[in-house]
Order: sequence, then C-alpha cells, then structure tokens
Amino acid sequence: MDKQKLYRLLFGEFSLKRLVFSAIFIYAFLCFYAYFFSDRMIFLPQPSSYQDSREIIKLTTADGVKISAVHLPNPSATYTMLYSHGNAEDLGDSLPGLRELRDMGFAVFSYDYRGYGTSQGTPTEANVYRDIDAAYNYLTQQLGVPPNRIIVYGRSVGSGPAVDLASRQAVAGLILETPFLSAFRVVTRVPIVPFDKFNNISKIKKVLSPVLVMHGRLDEVVPFWHGEQLFAAANEPKRSFWVDSAGHNDLAWVAGESYAKTLQEFTESISLVKSF
Repeated sequence: MDKQKLYRLLFGEFSLKRLVFSAIFIYAFLCFYAYFFSDRMIFLPQPSSYQDSREIIKLTTADGVKISAVHLPNPSATYTMLYSHGNAEDLGDSLPGLRELRDMGFAVFSYDYRGYGTSQGTPTEANVYRDIDAAYNYLTQQLGVPPNRIIVYGRSVGSGPAVDLASRQAVAGLILETPFLSAFRVVTRVPIVPFDKFNNISKIKKVLSPVLVMHGRLDEVVPFWHGEQLFAAANEPKRSFWVDSAGHNDLAWVAGESYAKTLQEFTESISLVKSF
C-alpha cells in the first residue's frame, strides 16, 4: 500500500470518528440546553402594564407563591371563563379582551403566571400548572363556581396550562385559541429531542369535555397546522373555527361578530350535551 492510500485510510477514518463524536456532542448539548434552559425562551414576561389595586386578587399557589388575578363577574352568566393569556402580555394587556368576553355573556376569571404582571416567582412549565391550579381552586372553593360551569380558555402559550388542567379536572369545556401541539414543535415540526414542554397533543386525548379549537390560517408564530392536528386529536364533541385572514394576535378582531357567535354556539352545544 502506498503512502497516499495509507494516509487516506488513517486520516479518513479519524475524520469520520471526529464527525460522529461532534454530532453526538452537539445533540447532547442541545438536549441539555432544551431541558434546563428552554423555559427562558418559552416565557417572555414584560414589565408590568398595571399596578396592584382593589381589583387585583392575590392567589396563593400550592408552593406558597403569590400570583395576581382578576374576576369580572356577570350575574346573568351561566358559565365562567377561566382564561390563560398569551406570552409577552399580562392582565393589564388582556383586560380589554376579558371585558369583551364578559359583555358576550360570560363571567371571567383570569390570572398572571409567575413573573408576569405583579405576580411573584419565575415562570416554568411546572410552575404555570401550579398557577392555573390555584386559579381553579379559587374559583371552585372561594367563589363557589361548580366545575360544570367552568370553561377553560387558553390562548397561545396559555393553551399549555389550559389543556393540562382540562385533562386532569372536571370542567364544562375547553377553548383553545392559536394553540400549539407542544412548545418544541413550534420550532421544529418533527420532534428532535426525546422530551418536550407543554405536550398538548398527548394531553388533549385525555380531555373528556367539549373542545373548541380556533386558529388563524395566516398565523406566523404558531403555524395553522398546529391547530388542525390538535383538533384532529381531540375527542368528540368538538368544534373548530378557522379564520382565513387572521394571524396570531388578531383572531378575535379579524373574525369580528363570527368570533362571538362561535363562542355562543359552543356554549349552547355544551348545555345541549349536558341535558342528555
């Protein structure tokens, strides 16, 4: 064997091993970073848009953290919306939309995740599950709202705690606006790590209450196919509301009166299911 062939054999094998080792190292680092630091990328709390006042209710979570909430009662309402807002916004930002829900005929209860608004703590996947549990417990135990009168509503990142709660607790219904299959699959359509955050696609199969999924076809943040596949995985009875020209943050505005009509028809269908 001449020197040139020997060189290619030895160093070619060395280069292949180095390439494989580098790929393994990069993948291991990706898994490590995703597992321990992805919450910092998922949650984007901004400076609070409001201050504590008499209207702000302080809830205590199971691990002793104080989070903020608002209650918009409606004496004529049959159902109370337990609303989980989107990312990069807080109760102050959400309040106009919450008031619109009340004006549509619902009572509304919403809360800020840890680190959002005037809530204490740091937001993580596990922590926001504790936060929505605190809101649900306050509704049922302090305000006396029966579980079969609570509709859980999750928008965008709020779909994570909303689906999780509805998969574990008795509720009247679940509404998802611009939801995702899971947090990581917003970034990569095909799963590339052996774990995920906010695994809605698995949990929604455990939801036994009626489900409404709403999504804009022009959503640039959470692509429309997330809503489609989540709806396909949900149990009956279920409804979908696709808005052709809506993006991620303007679904209700673009849909206009159709948005209110869809919510009303969904709640009427819940009452119809419960009557049998």
